[in-house]
Amino acid sequence: MQLLCLTDVPRSGIPGSTGGAATMLPGLELLSHELRFSPLAVKILPSAAARFDLLLIDGTGDARRARAACLELLRDCPTPRLLVASQATLPAITPEWGVADVLLPEASPAEIELRLRLAVGGTPAGGAAASASEAGAVSSAGVEIDESTFTARVHNRTLDLTYKEFELLHFLAKHPGRVFTRDQLLSEVWGTDYFGGVRTVDVHVRRLRAKLGDHEALISTVRGVGYGFARARNQEDE
Repeated sequence: MQLLCLTDVPRSGIPGSTGGAATMLPGLELLSHELRFSPLAVKILPSAAARFDLLLIDGTGDARRARAACLELLRDCPTPRLLVASQATLPAITPEWGVADVLLPEASPAEIELRLRLAVGGTPAGGAAASASEAGAVSSAGVEIDESTFTARVHNRTLDLTYKEFELLHFLAKHPGRVFTRDQLLSEVWGTDYFGGVRTVDVHVRRLRAKLGDHEALISTVRGVGYGFARARNQEDE
């Protein structure tokens, strides 16, 4: 099962560690589900959420931020949602939050597995899995992106990407040779409701290049314009 965990607890950076998930729901570490992470405040587009079977929302920290994330997801997101919340938060949770179920942090692996299966079982047949399979794969200049498994490779080397790094690489690889301004990338990848500055695009491009390693030149800078992917050498301006 593919899970997207919305949490403000950072990952540890230790290979194999689920980081934030271990803090909000320790029993989840003993299960074999594939986990991805995104901050609570980041707007999740319906097309991105559809790649997952379930969204896990971390309410063990700031309950108000968790509630805001739940309400934001209610607008267009059909993917089922589970809230992880402490005992103290339970009285504040209402149907308005739009979650399928609530898990306590101390839930056992068996209980977590049951709740996950029940929540996913309540979605229409095909659900997220069908949407993911329809999305297909992107292959360009040695970069291969499989949306159904949320994986990206460069010349058969798997890249360890964050959620937004994956989305940015995916968007650029789908449009090889084209150049996008920072504002365009911000709108396409982060969404029109994102209030951060275009500087975040530069930061994510820098991180992507570092992870591409010897193939960092796949993402080129066009001075005064923005960024392009897999552009011919005589087109580059850096």
